[in-house]
Amino acid sequence: MFNEIAARREAYGLSRHDFATAIEVHYQTVGYLERGEYSPSLVLALRIARVLDVPLESLFSLDPFPETGPPERGATQGVAR
Repeated sequence: MFNEIAARREAYGLSRHDFATAIEVHYQTVGYLERGEYSPSLVLALRIARVLDVPLESLFSLDPFPETGPPERGATQGVAR
């Protein structure tokens, strides 16, 4: 599984510690998530999307994400909520 957690977290201006607190996990878990070494539960994935204010499908994919510039904070890329 591929994810955009690190890019979105950094664009949002959150440190790993602050992000971990917000999603209720240990800060080391954030590193595992960002490197793709750990797949989150659905509940955790939904928390991540909520904190980063993006749709779930913009964070996780079974295919690599295309190379683009840094994501904008809260950008939904045309996905209705």
